[in-house]
Amino acid sequence: MTDALGPQLRLAPGPVDLTAVPTDATPGHDGDKEQAQAELARLGADLADLQERLFAESRSGGTRAVLLVLQGMDTSGKGGVIRQTIGLVDPQGVHITAFKAPTEEERAHDFLWRIRRALPAPGRIGVFDRSHYEDVLIARVRGLAEPEVVEARYDQINAFEAEVAAAGTRLVKVMLHVGPQTQKERLLERLDRPDKHWKFNPGDIDERQRWSEYRRAYEIALERTSTEVAPWHVVPADRKWYRNLAVARLLHEALLDLDPRWPVADFDVAEQRRRLETEDPIA
Repeated sequence: MTDALGPQLRLAPGPVDLTAVPTDATPGHDGDKEQAQAELARLGADLADLQERLFAESRSGGTRAVLLVLQGMDTSGKGGVIRQTIGLVDPQGVHITAFKAPTEEERAHDFLWRIRRALPAPGRIGVFDRSHYEDVLIARVRGLAEPEVVEARYDQINAFEAEVAAAGTRLVKVMLHVGPQTQKERLLERLDRPDKHWKFNPGDIDERQRWSEYRRAYEIALERTSTEVAPWHVVPADRKWYRNLAVARLLHEALLDLDPRWPVADFDVAEQRRRLETEDPIA
């Protein structure tokens, strides 16, 4: 294991230029694909242990949780991260929400209403496959809200995330940074393979035509909403094996920093052992 990855991927304050961030780089990892996969497997046991401790902590009154926010262009690998990284921990302790276009009921409320309803309960790891950031990304590019409304949402998001963090939820925000050529190759693969046709949406090509607009929308959102309590991390996503390992390491580092502890027994352990050993109904 190398030095902490979070500081290497965390956005620095100031203007964001995603064209200056390589999408095929492997910050913090000097090995190859096989070594990355081996490291991910090793991390799995520790992630599972930390997640179980967080869950156990909540059973004795703990209020802490973790929220992993995944954003990225189409084909950046949000689903792959969920399968390969979140799949390493007990699914009973995970709550995954894939945000689609808002329903009629959701549109009748503030844009954060459905987000609040999906926040993880104490002891859980919550995962947002897309999130409230769609309301400043696609809304900006597609003109789904007035410019002044979108502009106001950045501050609303910052206030909301500060509130969530103050309540005990650690936010791990990850932008999966995929390159346009890699996206093209992945979309072509979906067309080439019948078993991938279900993942292809002709609208993805329409969105791809607005690549520069989406990139700029991301740059603005990242700059405006990367805060001390909820910083953004940009993970190069052209190499799937690196992407999965990087997110696992960011999640691992967040859990290590929380350092959840096993609850102290609220009963006399020695007395319960004596009862078990001497009051056997089968004897």
